[in-house]
Amino acid sequence: MSIGIADIAVYLPRARLERSTIAAAHAWAVPGLKGRGKGQIAAANWDEDSVTLAHAAARRLSGDITGLQFCSTSMPFADRSHASLLVEALQLDPTTATQDSGASARAGTSALLCALRSGQQNAVVVAAEKRLAKPASEQEIGQGDAGVAVHCGEPALAEFIDGDTLATDFVDHYRAADSDFDYAFEARWVRDEGYLADLPAMIPQLLSRNDLEAGDVAQFVINAPARVRARIAKQAGLSNAATDSAVDGQVGDAGCAAPLLMLAEALGRAADGDLLIVGGFGQGVDLMLLRATARRPTAFADALAAGASDDNYLRYLSHRGLLQMDWGKRAERDVRTAQSAYYRARDQVSGFVGGRCTACGTVQYPRTRACVNPDCRTFDTQVPHPFADLTGTVKSFTEDWQAYSPAPPLLYGNITFEGGANIFMQFTDTASGELGVGDSVSMQFRIKDIDRNRGFQRYFWKAVPVREH
Repeated sequence: MSIGIADIAVYLPRARLERSTIAAAHAWAVPGLKGRGKGQIAAANWDEDSVTLAHAAARRLSGDITGLQFCSTSMPFADRSHASLLVEALQLDPTTATQDSGASARAGTSALLCALRSGQQNAVVVAAEKRLAKPASEQEIGQGDAGVAVHCGEPALAEFIDGDTLATDFVDHYRAADSDFDYAFEARWVRDEGYLADLPAMIPQLLSRNDLEAGDVAQFVINAPARVRARIAKQAGLSNAATDSAVDGQVGDAGCAAPLLMLAEALGRAADGDLLIVGGFGQGVDLMLLRATARRPTAFADALAAGASDDNYLRYLSHRGLLQMDWGKRAERDVRTAQSAYYRARDQVSGFVGGRCTACGTVQYPRTRACVNPDCRTFDTQVPHPFADLTGTVKSFTEDWQAYSPAPPLLYGNITFEGGANIFMQFTDTASGELGVGDSVSMQFRIKDIDRNRGFQRYFWKAVPVREH
C-alpha cells in the first residue's frame, strides 16, 4: 500500500489586517514600508494562539488518527506537551502517539517528510504559528498566522514519491530563548548564501534519482519570498513549474506552517498526475516530491474566503500584547487555575463533552449525576455526549461594556442545542451589533483567560457565528 497525503485541512483567522494600515501607522518613522503595503496578513484574535490554530485545522480532517505531531516555533509553553492537549481537545484516543517539534521554520516539512518516509498510516502533522514581531519591522508587515494539518495515509490527494533533507547551520534569523522577537539578517545575503546555495542543485538530483525531468514539475512551493522562489525554480530548470501563491499577498509568511499552507493551495489547483515539489527552508532544506491525484481539495480556498478585512492597527497590537492598555480594576482579578479540578474534568473542559440521559434522551452540559429534565430527574443515567461538533442557536445574549474583555464588549449568552441542552457561553470573532437571537453558532476551542501571575493560560470553548462565505 502506497503512502501519501490522504487529507489536508487549513484554518486562517477571520481578521485580515491590511498591510497598508501597518505601513500608514509607521510612515512617520519608516517611510520605506509604504512599498510593502499591498495585500493583507492573517491576524489571530486575542484568544487564538498556535495551539488553537492547530486545533481548528486538525478538527477539519477526516479519517482515523493514531499519531499527532505538533509543529510550531511559537508554542505558548516551554515545558508542556501541546500535542497531548490537542489529543484531548480533539477527543482522540489517549493511546495516540504525540510529539512536539519546533526551533526551525522547516519543522512542519521535516515532520511530514519523516512521516511519509517511514510509511506512518493515519499520522497527522499539524503546523501552526502566531509569532510576535517588533512594530515597524519587515517581519510585522510580512508575517501572518495560520494552522495547517496533513493526514498521512492512502494517497487520496497526493502520492509521496521521494524526498531529500540537508541539515546546515545557516542562520537566516534566530530568536534567543529569553526574547520575544526574531533577529533577521540581510535579505540579499540570505537569498544568495541560503536559498540559492543548495536548492538549485538539490532539485535536479532528486528528480534524476526518480528518472524524472525538471520540465515535468507542474508546481514548486517553498517558504521563500515570491521572487526568490521563482529564481530557485529558474536555476533548477523548472521551466514549467508554477511558483505563484496567494499566501504571499493574502496570508503572509506563516513560519513553519507556510510550506504546508502553500501545499494545500497547490493541491487545490493541481490536475491528475501533476508533479509537485514542496520545500522547507530553515537551518537546512527539506524537499518532497509528490504526484497529485484527481481529487482537488478546497481547504485553502475555503479558509481564504472566510476572512474579513481589518484596518484597526491598535487592536492588532493590543491582541498581541504589544500595547499595554489600561483595562481598569476589573482586569485585575486573579484567574488561578485549580489544576486538580481541571484534570478530573478535562474531557468536559478540553473536549467539550457533556452528558446524555439514557432514560429520557436529554442532553446537557456539564455532565452531572442528575438529569436536568424536570420530568425525568433520574440519577446516574448519563453517558458522555460531545458538543464540539454541534451547531447551536443563540437563545439570548448580552453585550457587556463594563466587564473586562481584551476585545470589548464581552459577549456572552445562552446557546441551545438539539436534545434540550442550554449552555451559558462566551462569543468570539464577532463585534457589537453583529449578533442576533436565533443565529446559528459553531463551537471553537480558544483561550479562555490568562493567569499572568503564574504564566498559565486556560483553554475552553466559545461560540462563533456561522457565516456564509
